[in-house]
Amino acid sequence: MKKIFAALLSASFLLSPVVVSQASAAPHHPVVVEKKVVVTRHHWSKGYRLSPAERRRMADVHDYRRYHLRSPPHGYRWVRVDNDYLLVGITSGIISSFIAANR
Repeated sequence: MKKIFAALLSASFLLSPVVVSQASAAPHHPVVVEKKVVVTRHHWSKGYRLSPAERRRMADVHDYRRYHLRSPPHGYRWVRVDNDYLLVGITSGIISSFIAANR
């Protein structure tokens, strides 16, 4: 009985590093606690064509006089991105003019 108990005890000591190494080799699934969004600053330029995805995330400026902007010509609209104002062609998405906010 003592020999069987000693054999099992020694086997458990010999096999424990193998079990631990297999457990550590298992793929870990990281837990996402919080999503962080990286915001890059875009430097607008005249003639740049906005993609449809960019145009969807921009807010139209209907009360442009409040922001001391001139009336947009026919076929253009003012949009606001952060604190920048862009005069964009409605159909083409090309920036005709932009006003960068003071930082």
